[in-house]
Amino acid sequence: MEVLWRLGSGTVSDVAGSIGNPPLAYTTVLTVLRTLDRKGYVRHRADGKAHVFAPAIDRNAVRRDVVGYVLKQFFDGSPRELLLNLLESERVDQAELRRLRSVLDRARDGERKA
Repeated sequence: MEVLWRLGSGTVSDVAGSIGNPPLAYTTVLTVLRTLDRKGYVRHRADGKAHVFAPAIDRNAVRRDVVGYVLKQFFDGSPRELLLNLLESERVDQAELRRLRSVLDRARDGERKA
């Protein structure tokens, strides 16, 4: 999915060439893309003999879904616990801390307006 989000769309060869060093086998990538197509995560169109695959789902929507799942399964639904765990276990530089502060300030200010 990451390759398709980055490329926008691509053939099996395009995707295979963008994964790993050396690239993954064509048949392996084809199998994965077909599975993702069947599940509705990608779509394809014919372009001559090739199929061109493209994401059918938005990257940010997937991220939100995954974070929601992790939050529910591992942090008892507590965003606070998730955030604290991330901040305690990962190195965060000053620019990231400023961005987090800005997001937290906006969330606090929005809460006051409610």
